[in-house]
Amino acid sequence: MGDKAFNVRWHRWHTCSLCEQEYHGVVSCALGWAGWKTYLGRPEGDWNRGAAMNILGNGLGYAKHHEEALSVKEAELSMLRRLGKSEYDILATQGNIASTYDKLGRLEEALRMRQDVYSGFLKLEGEESFNTLREASNYAALLKRLNLSGETKSFLRKTIPVARRVLEECQILTLAMKKVYAEALYEDATASPDNLREAVTMLEETERTARRVLGGAHPLTMNIEGCLRNARAELRSSDTPSTGN
Repeated sequence: MGDKAFNVRWHRWHTCSLCEQEYHGVVSCALGWAGWKTYLGRPEGDWNRGAAMNILGNGLGYAKHHEEALSVKEAELSMLRRLGKSEYDILATQGNIASTYDKLGRLEEALRMRQDVYSGFLKLEGEESFNTLREASNYAALLKRLNLSGETKSFLRKTIPVARRVLEECQILTLAMKKVYAEALYEDATASPDNLREAVTMLEETERTARRVLGGAHPLTMNIEGCLRNARAELRSSDTPSTGN
């Protein structure tokens, strides 16, 4: 079977042949199970079997069966290590596991694995790699969610200039990093008025770029707009003198 015929046949497990959109929700989960049952009997090192395990894990996650998805993804990671697969494949699978930890609310475990994945790609591909920058963005977002504002700001001060240089201002990863940095600024309980003004200025610039590049209906654009409203409210509050009795 040639590559083209193979791809068409394999894509049936995750992409609709009519609308060419990836399956999601319970359909993705059902096809994940169907694919896994189809290739389960093959040797552990068979490509189809490994890919079917990956699609099953993703399908379970799409259907919000996160505990089951975690079991599959951890089994996939163990298999990759037994087979001596590439560091890239192992890091990518660890990134998927970190996402599942996140969905399960196991944020500390997710953070440790995100840090490992970021460090792994940094060592493997260097700081200017798209994979490294993507994992840097994921790691920073999780730092911020855990209210580690100082660590978030320190990390992104080093990472955002690299993203700007490699990806330019309008790339979605750069926009996401700048949004997270601004959030860390204005959500910090110790933020000064200057910090708040910096956050507002950055979000205004980022919102204009996101609207131009992604459009007003894009989830990231709307998220940035919400952050900008919050930052402006914090700045107004800091500028309002307190009144005593």
